[in-house]
Amino acid sequence: MRSLSSFRICSITPQTVISVVSRSIYSKLLEDHYHNPRNVGKLDKNDPNVGTGLRGAPECGDMTQMQIRVNPETLVVEDVKFKAFGCGSAIAASSYASQAIRGKSVADALKLTNKQIAQELSLPPVKLHCSMLAEETINAAVENYLSKNPTLKSKMKRDSLTRTENDNKH
Repeated sequence: MRSLSSFRICSITPQTVISVVSRSIYSKLLEDHYHNPRNVGKLDKNDPNVGTGLRGAPECGDMTQMQIRVNPETLVVEDVKFKAFGCGSAIAASSYASQAIRGKSVADALKLTNKQIAQELSLPPVKLHCSMLAEETINAAVENYLSKNPTLKSKMKRDSLTRTENDNKH
């Protein structure tokens, strides 16, 4: 019979288990955006150049708010802030999306899809709703901005059509 002193006690902590599991499931980019989220904060929702979107994913309780500040002359997203309450994938998706739309035209910001976000972050299938949430929140922020500035909606369409025509010429 073995004595108790011959058994090794394994010193695995919960943090070690989480670290090992996350390395096998999540991409480095996702982990980076989760641990170091970009553009966290808020803008003044009363500013006419700020659009605010708030969306939630009822299946898991994730909530995201995204705000964009748009230059009314150029219709370029000059600043983006977000707050996300939920899992790491929801935080990472919002962080990535906020970086992806900064400096883009409003029309181009609307072209960012949940599939692009999911692909860039290598989201596992069970976390695809997080990329959908980020896309929906951007769309809601743009809708809110345009509701504050209804005359810019037609300008945005004109600029988008002009850009498409110029792209087709090249």
